[in-house]
Amino acid sequence: MKKEENKKHILRIIIIVAVFLIAIVVLYSRFIGTTGLIVKEYPIRTNELSEDYDGLKIIHFSDLHYKSTIDINYVKKLVKEINELKPDIVVFTGDLVESNVTLDDKEVKNLTKELDKINPTIETLAVIGNHDYDHDYWNQIVPNLNWKVLDNTYEYVYSNSTTPILFVGFDDLREGTPDYANAFSYLNTDSNDRYTIVLAHEPDQIDEIKDYNFDLYLSGHSHLGQIRVPLVGAIYTPVGSKKYYDEHYYVNDADMYISGGIGTSLLKLRLFNRPSINLYRFYTK
Repeated sequence: MKKEENKKHILRIIIIVAVFLIAIVVLYSRFIGTTGLIVKEYPIRTNELSEDYDGLKIIHFSDLHYKSTIDINYVKKLVKEINELKPDIVVFTGDLVESNVTLDDKEVKNLTKELDKINPTIETLAVIGNHDYDHDYWNQIVPNLNWKVLDNTYEYVYSNSTTPILFVGFDDLREGTPDYANAFSYLNTDSNDRYTIVLAHEPDQIDEIKDYNFDLYLSGHSHLGQIRVPLVGAIYTPVGSKKYYDEHYYVNDADMYISGGIGTSLLKLRLFNRPSINLYRFYTK
């Protein structure tokens, strides 16, 4: 009888400790894991660009999901951090405002005002994400920014050189209507083998363009799993990032980098995966 009581006592202690640990992890993931901002720097070494591009800096941010765990004060800090890095080019790969939130006119105006302070030396480029189709805030905000949206199209970007970098961007894979032939339509008139950077929201979209040549593929959407476990990695990733969801891959002779994102989606939790932006520094010499 005493032995049975001891077993029940030990079991109760185990349950209490387990519940306590789970509560600690959830509270950490909600109130600490979603804060701060990590800058992840990646070197891009290439001999396909002239020496004029040596030292070029591209900042890549994605999945702001404004009004998830992100408020206007966080956006101010984010913009300040981006500008202090003195980027030449900034790219945004979709999901500007979280789904199922309502912004009043003042909030739309304030968010637009802060994002418009992003100040690269050359240009800011963007593509739309799946959550940007859940409401009309993308159309209310982005046209009022000094951003170039690549909607199934391309853009030549120059940096003190007569040879451009070519950026190609698509409509969202899940909610939009990607038109790859139009996005790569420069091939109809430009036969030069340009250094090409693809911007897309979903990482898995890379398999849709395997017949085209490009050098660098930048995307978001996966949040790198949002909740990660050591030695295991991402616990869950959304459709569109089931095959590719970690920081870096090498696919079809091209480097792919996925941004971990800023905000959260579905669950307002981040574990072993703080909000982050990517800095790509080019080395051409």
